[in-house]
Amino acid sequence: MELIANIQVKKLSEKVGRDIPFPRYATDGAAGLDLPACLDSPVVIEPGSRVVIPTGLAIQIPSRYIVGLVFPRSGLAARHGISLANAVGVIDSDYKGEILIALINQGDKEYLINPGERVAQIVFMPVFKVKLEETDTLDDTVRGTGGFGSTGQL
Repeated sequence: MELIANIQVKKLSEKVGRDIPFPRYATDGAAGLDLPACLDSPVVIEPGSRVVIPTGLAIQIPSRYIVGLVFPRSGLAARHGISLANAVGVIDSDYKGEILIALINQGDKEYLINPGERVAQIVFMPVFKVKLEETDTLDDTVRGTGGFGSTGQL
């Protein structure tokens, strides 16, 4: 079963699609579209510091029941300690501004972000609208109120 949503993309820079790759799925099985850095020149991220990297793109999500979630690229995180400062970026359906990537260097060496480098990935997922109902009790479960490490893994 293939689910398809049409996401409109607005190029905010003439470099996108010319010098900067247009977002794409790297493989047929990829869940996320790679987001490249839309930069004029390389940017250095010092250890422990954060930078905001533009993508040169804005999107239109067609329904409030779809969200764009921006995730780190696992290779950058594992090899260099480069991740997202906000863990996961949330692109709501009513946001029409540029997609910006807040990167943090958790490694011990500076890292150079080059123009066009894939710095994050965006995954589109369904959103459930919920109605919160206040209650004084919750159903019992085996786990109950056990928190961090309560299942034997910490």
